[in-house]
Amino acid sequence: AEVRRTAQEFLAKHDRLDVLFNNAGAAFTKRQESVDGLEMTFALNHMAYFMLTAALSEKLAASAPARIVNTASDAHSRAKLDFDDLQGAGSYRAFKAYGRSKLCNILFTRELARRLAGTGVVANCLHPGFVATRFGDSAGGLLARVMPLARLFATSPEKGADTIVYLASSPAVETISGEYFVKRSVAVPSAAAQDNASARELWRRSEAIASS
Repeated sequence: AEVRRTAQEFLAKHDRLDVLFNNAGAAFTKRQESVDGLEMTFALNHMAYFMLTAALSEKLAASAPARIVNTASDAHSRAKLDFDDLQGAGSYRAFKAYGRSKLCNILFTRELARRLAGTGVVANCLHPGFVATRFGDSAGGLLARVMPLARLFATSPEKGADTIVYLASSPAVETISGEYFVKRSVAVPSAAAQDNASARELWRRSEAIASS
């Protein structure tokens, strides 16, 4: 509901959209559901990306050339999606749910780029590194207590944003779409993140959730 409201407010105020950053994310120690009845990690880290992009897609196409930049993570590397339990109702662990959501980000970007081909809008995703932000503050439990210490070893927000800004603005990537970047370079994600059938199925499931 909040994503829909945000998109409506933007469309009411602005005539064009050159770059869309999908960069919100969190992890939750215990399984929680949003007011819409979605598991919070899945809702925030994936469905928010999916729904905001869908709501603004026509404006992006009308503003082409335009770009979409999705923040993913190398936390996806050991994750696999269970389409029988996408939201961890049967078994929930915080880092497993987070890793799956980041896998969703890459699969979403992959299918999004395929659907955007020929529109003048490109979509890419990236791993920003472990960045010293407020990530984890709302997680609760052990994760919330550990994160302040872990941030001592994290990279700065400025460095973490470098590849995001690069993907949004560099002429070198203006025609590249559907890729996963690390430190301004195309990187190879996990085998699960390269599965086009999973990308299509995730899209189908996400559409069904968004329309329910």
